[in-house]
Amino acid sequence: MSDYVTLVATLTRFAEQSRTQPLTLGEALDSLDEAAYAFITLILVLPFLQPIPLGPLTVVGGLTFAALGWQLWRGHESPVLPQKIRAVVMSEKSWRILVKVCLKVVSFCRKFTRPRYMQLVKNRRGQKIGGFILLSAGLLMAIPLPGLPLNNFLPGLAILFYCFGELEEDGLMILIAFVWLIISVVYFTLFFYGLEHLGS
Repeated sequence: MSDYVTLVATLTRFAEQSRTQPLTLGEALDSLDEAAYAFITLILVLPFLQPIPLGPLTVVGGLTFAALGWQLWRGHESPVLPQKIRAVVMSEKSWRILVKVCLKVVSFCRKFTRPRYMQLVKNRRGQKIGGFILLSAGLLMAIPLPGLPLNNFLPGLAILFYCFGELEEDGLMILIAFVWLIISVVYFTLFFYGLEHLGS
């Protein structure tokens, strides 16, 4: 399950299933195969790609991404989500919105992604690199700063480009993910630096 066509088809199938009975996130993600890290992460990161802070949800999401990153770093073949995340029930409308947003993201992304620098996404090295990105971005996102703009958006971009790189085997997207990770670190550092000096 490593291409965008499969991604959209699977999301659509989830929406159809949710018409007849409630579908939890855990039940949906259990049907994914061993390439599910990027797939799951892409689904989970979409709500965080907005400049408005999401409060406690950002913290929970960040810890979830960090947990997925740790599992990937350790070489776990299949990701395991926290029970609270697995138990979230998504309606048909929610799945439809997710499909719509995903289609827009995919159509934009496919204009510039292609297989290249595959040593950054393949094999054990690729797992460790991806795990580091998810773990670092997740921990940054989990910092409880409810009033800080972009606190979920910037780390979310690092996660998003990791997904692009993994799904398309595009190492350049992995490098761009690192750029967004660095920007996130600088942003948070400047915020805390300013907070300390303004408070003194």
